[in-house]
Amino acid sequence: MPGIVRKNFDSADETRPFEDGKGRLDLVNTDKGPVGRAVFEPGWQWTKHVKPIAGTDSCEASHACYVVSGRLKVVMNDGTEDEAGPGDFFAVEPGHDAWVVGDEPCVLVDWIGFGDYAVPAGSTS
Repeated sequence: MPGIVRKNFDSADETRPFEDGKGRLDLVNTDKGPVGRAVFEPGWQWTKHVKPIAGTDSCEASHACYVVSGRLKVVMNDGTEDEAGPGDFFAVEPGHDAWVVGDEPCVLVDWIGFGDYAVPAGSTS
């Protein structure tokens, strides 16, 4: 393993588009697992733009995220909710919906939840 590894999300190892052109997930693969940068466009909502890809009723990924820009509202299946914005770290367990708040894209980096995110149901990443 090299002492320094540098990758750039603009030259991601893989890019997964969301439905209706509402953003994308850029993945870089590391020896510690994939790291993802998501760009959620205004109007993006998990139930509209990822659910058709994932084939589950709610997002079943765990997330550990840092918000670079924009705002994201997360609502758990039990009704618990929160909103994250620039500079926030947030962790979310499986069983939730989320959507962009406002008219600015929400850009975030996730260290644990994007390896299998937005992968078509029945396929492997």
